[in-house]
Amino acid sequence: MKVRPLSVEGAFEVTPVQHRDERGAFLEWYRFDALAAAVGHRLDLAQANLSTSARDVVRGVHFADVPPGQAKYVTCVSGAILDVVVDLRVGSPTFGAWEAVPLDDVSRRAVYLAEGLGHAFCALTEGATVAYLCSATYRPGHEHGVHPLDPSLGIAWPAGAALLSPKDAAAPTLSEAREAGLLPRYDDCVRWTEKRREHDSGDR
Repeated sequence: MKVRPLSVEGAFEVTPVQHRDERGAFLEWYRFDALAAAVGHRLDLAQANLSTSARDVVRGVHFADVPPGQAKYVTCVSGAILDVVVDLRVGSPTFGAWEAVPLDDVSRRAVYLAEGLGHAFCALTEGATVAYLCSATYRPGHEHGVHPLDPSLGIAWPAGAALLSPKDAAAPTLSEAREAGLLPRYDDCVRWTEKRREHDSGDR
């Protein structure tokens, strides 16, 4: 398994080793030790989500209040998506930056994003099925979004006409979310990560 940091601090691309023969393929799509070695702490698994999307559906940009936030480990188990990580942490050196990673049922890549980062994706195929491992459970009132088509973000979505949920279509722009005090602060995210690392060190 190869874990590669992305340009947005706290985000990683994970490429598994696939073992193929005439029967099919086998792979480890998640390894806590390999991810922890790259991230610096374990991913606490609190919730697992699964979504299916029609082609050109865009979901996101979603994020949660920090602490505790919600780190995610995302893979596409059927079909293909363009997965996008957005730095929404006020005060971050890369605030407002984003990076996209193609995820599909051929490469079997995954993306890890730390607490405080925004997550979105576009379905490139019909019935694209995405699985998420999450570090915290869903907390109503503490989950937010930024409009995925906000021109200030400039995300290069492949969909000609993105299909959004009513909630995502009504989400604020990045500047509106910042003015409303919804966005996580970089310093809070760094402190939370350090707390996780100290906790893991104490368990050894």
